[in-house]
Amino acid sequence: MERRYPCDVCSKIFKQRKHLNDHRRRHTGERPYRCDVCNKTFVNTSSLKVHQGIHTGKRPHRCDMCDKTFRQLHHMKIHRRVHTGERPFPCSVCNKTFRVLEHMKVHERVHTGERPYPCDVCHKTFRDTGNLKVHQHLHTGERSYYCDVCNKAFSNKSRLKLHLRVHTGERPYRCDVCNKTFKLLNHLKEHQRTHTGERPYCCDVCKKTFVNKSNLGVHIRIHNGEHPY
Repeated sequence: MERRYPCDVCSKIFKQRKHLNDHRRRHTGERPYRCDVCNKTFVNTSSLKVHQGIHTGKRPHRCDMCDKTFRQLHHMKIHRRVHTGERPFPCSVCNKTFRVLEHMKVHERVHTGERPYPCDVCHKTFRDTGNLKVHQHLHTGERSYYCDVCNKAFSNKSRLKLHLRVHTGERPYRCDVCNKTFKLLNHLKEHQRTHTGERPYCCDVCKKTFVNKSNLGVHIRIHNGEHPY
């Protein structure tokens, strides 16, 4: 019988002990492999080798549809699904599909409630390491991503990317009903409810429904007598 190695934190199972050891560092935060150029640390040697391509500039894998290049073959294959529309990983609960297996696994935790990544400062838990890292910046105060237009600093790359749209005017999310555009995906989703009539946020006192959570929060003050301004 093939031997299996379960993680004692999240019960994920691996076929090789080496892979289990690499995985467990995601829970412990241990990053024993260091880049000798910038001193950034990594969980395993393969992640370190991929990172070192940043310094060498080596990107050997090219998409044959748009000529975009990648440091890893795996990343190029995932990227090609943008062109093909392939989403081979369905959620076992709601059948939503994903281009990347890991994204599907993280999504399924919405249904299971699993939050396997705890903050070692305040012990708040998260569904994925990305959100954990963003949260940890609240404790460290680190803001290492700078806007090259106004020098405003951000704690993570995604927030910087959103901020840059203030300068560029980019509004990449378009309503397929009225063609109105938005800077943020969640703003588009809220807007689309004006067409569908969906009002998913319900007051548990009077059962009135709302398009978004912020409007529900304002409404609840009627019941609790709060006057914050």
